[in-house]
Amino acid sequence: MAAGDTKLSICSEALIMLGATPLSSFTVGTDEAQVADRLYDDVRDTLLMQYPYSWSIKKVKLAQLVQAPINEWKYIYQLPGNLLGNPKAVFNVGAVGATPQRDFEIYGDGLNTNYENVWVDYQYRPEPFEFPPYFVRLLKTALAAEFAEPITDQITKADYFHNRAYGSPAENMRGGLVRVAINIDGADRPAQQIQEFPITDIRF
Repeated sequence: MAAGDTKLSICSEALIMLGATPLSSFTVGTDEAQVADRLYDDVRDTLLMQYPYSWSIKKVKLAQLVQAPINEWKYIYQLPGNLLGNPKAVFNVGAVGATPQRDFEIYGDGLNTNYENVWVDYQYRPEPFEFPPYFVRLLKTALAAEFAEPITDQITKADYFHNRAYGSPAENMRGGLVRVAINIDGADRPAQQIQEFPITDIRF
């Protein structure tokens, strides 16, 4: 993990890549500080949601709520507050190798089902110091692409860093440093792989 990395340090290094002045804080009132503070979260979440990185996946048992479901289900469970997107898989037992289940519906932050116990594999937002170096490199490059036009008014710089981060348009944002990050994470995993099980029967 990239110990010591923070939102401020990552944004500052992205600005340095553009030839701009690094930040001392997000409250200094400069254009750089305002742009970085506003764009960081969206860029980080977009990159995380492109792929279920092993270091961003958790398995937890959900807490059953006392309130009754508003539909035909028997139980409602509280989804994690740091959930990013939908759960990757839902289980009614906590054993290793358990089969993912599909008999549930999600309304807001509640999972409705007839299962008396529920576990989920889900993706969350790690803190910056939890990011591995290859993801920090990707994030800084992607931020530089987003910062470039509002900070430098040079679309050529935006295109350059966008291509470095995501590859060519033909690669559908899965090339460049995104591909590098995915390949490194895949190589670091044990033989068993996290699968993105299709989640059906979900209504919001």
